[in-house]
Amino acid sequence: MRFEQLVLPHLDAAYNLARWLARDDHRAQDVVQDAIVRAMKFFDGFRGVNARPWLLAIVRNTYLSSLRAMQREDLRPDLDDELADTDPEPNAYELDPSLALERKWERERITRAMERLPLEFREVLVLRELEDLSYKEIAEIAGIPIGTVMSRLSRARRSLAECLVREEG
Repeated sequence: MRFEQLVLPHLDAAYNLARWLARDDHRAQDVVQDAIVRAMKFFDGFRGVNARPWLLAIVRNTYLSSLRAMQREDLRPDLDDELADTDPEPNAYELDPSLALERKWERERITRAMERLPLEFREVLVLRELEDLSYKEIAEIAGIPIGTVMSRLSRARRSLAECLVREEG
């Protein structure tokens, strides 16, 4: 019961991170499934209050393990072009087809730019900007010092901006 209360509410965040790391919906589902199995197996060792960073660290490590296995097979995942839209209420984009199309193109453009970033940049951007985690939580998840989180985030933002500018030109 405690596992369901502490861990399962963070499944969306786990999938979001896995999807951005793997860049493939099916692989992301596999990673999250494997991560949940690992989380259940090691839940007795969890001593914290906030299970979100703990679960995201497991997702990250599960993905990296699967990546090493894939590299041995020399496979490249398919790229997915859509971001999940979580807005529950209709907005101007849904009411005006031209705005909706413009938004779709902009999301695709950002997705392509994010996919070009190195994994360590993509990872910190997703955790900070999409999952709204603190630098401390990101450092714990990635197993790196907070200063490294800040420098990677800065470089990731700069690289993302440069990719977007290059694509415009």
